[in-house]
Amino acid sequence: MLRKLCVRILTKRLALRNKEVAVRLVRLAVKSLSSYVGAMESLKNCTEEQQPPSLLTNSWSKKQEASKSQKPKSVGGFVLVHAGAGYHSESKAKEYKHVCKRACQRAVDQLKAGAHAVEAVTAALVELEDSPFTNAGMGSNLNLSGEIECDASIMDGKSLHFGSVGALSGIKNPVLVANHLLSEGQKGKLSAGRIPPCFLVGRGAHDWAVSQGIPTCLSEKMTTKFSLSAYKRNKRKMELAERMDTGHNQTKKRRQSSENENGSGCLDTVGAVVVDLEGNVAAAVSSGGLAMKHPGRVGQAAHYGCGCWAENACNMNPYSTAVSTSGCGEHLIRTMLARECSAAMQSEHAHQALLEAMQNKFISSPFLVNEDRVLGGVIVLRCCRCVDTQPSQNIQGLLVEFLWSHTTESMCVGYMSAQDSKAKTHISRLPPGTVPGQSLAIEGGVCRLMGVVE
Repeated sequence: MLRKLCVRILTKRLALRNKEVAVRLVRLAVKSLSSYVGAMESLKNCTEEQQPPSLLTNSWSKKQEASKSQKPKSVGGFVLVHAGAGYHSESKAKEYKHVCKRACQRAVDQLKAGAHAVEAVTAALVELEDSPFTNAGMGSNLNLSGEIECDASIMDGKSLHFGSVGALSGIKNPVLVANHLLSEGQKGKLSAGRIPPCFLVGRGAHDWAVSQGIPTCLSEKMTTKFSLSAYKRNKRKMELAERMDTGHNQTKKRRQSSENENGSGCLDTVGAVVVDLEGNVAAAVSSGGLAMKHPGRVGQAAHYGCGCWAENACNMNPYSTAVSTSGCGEHLIRTMLARECSAAMQSEHAHQALLEAMQNKFISSPFLVNEDRVLGGVIVLRCCRCVDTQPSQNIQGLLVEFLWSHTTESMCVGYMSAQDSKAKTHISRLPPGTVPGQSLAIEGGVCRLMGVVE
């Protein structure tokens, strides 16, 4: 039976400059959540009414419905991706949105083919890494030595296994190596009772990838004209700064202007979160790291609990959750933001919980008390299973809430369900007049994925 439900979108943008303001705005946000809560209650309670077509829906195909003798297969799901939290220039907005659309489509194609969440999230990341407009894989930022070193990680919410690589060179799609580490870890111990690795770095990660048959790519081929020109420009700025007085106002103005013009230089991690129709969640993240970073530096994209997190519902947790982060790696590592946001999503109201987590665990974190601006962003989804009982059959589905939040100037996201003909994309921006690193934006929506269960 086909069931479709309209998507309810809630947008709330907040400027949080101090704890007193934060408290007032949190209280205000609680009042403004009534429409969001109403949407959730509507989704949970509707069992009989036929709903109009929507943007984000999923259902069993008519062919499966017609074949009553054949047991339906759980095919479908939902994906949410991001192309980094940082600065996205208006001139390149179409490119950022286009790559998010392609990443969503790749993931949905996998879900429609019966793939699990881990396979779908990997497909989305490969598409994001292959784009020259993102700071991951192809076109990544160059380090001080003019080399590309990538970080990536992936987590499976069903098995809770994790795989990651750091400071990896010569591999076009580092997420494939991370995924392979995850898969090998699920097989159990190695010979002589050795524990399989879940996190490899540098040359060791590269050699292991080669031994597993993952194709290599010369660093020169991964460097784009844009990333090379950005490297040369940044190098000249550094040399100029070293020669001149650091207190020279004009130098500071030129530096700030260049940082705004070089939009992609401010972008960090890309990532995705996926839920399949069986309720399994997965999250992944990939990054070229900060521009002009020290060789060997490993960012949050490779760190456990910092770059991504995925965890299926269990007795202790009523919701399945998946998180992927982006921004300044050092800030995200010191706050373990991915895991913090996942834990917060077990609260009753997802929007309020994410708001409080971003404010209390990130912007106002005691671990970042000396930081003037705390820069980062997250995409989050959570879901729970719901069953509608009708006289002739059981309708089983998933209630999915998806959100994104950032303290950076902007964040580009895309989302799509397996029933959609195309993905939706959006570049979220801080409200005018607010200060990046001291303010945050939060937006999201909710959808229902349906299927008939015998």
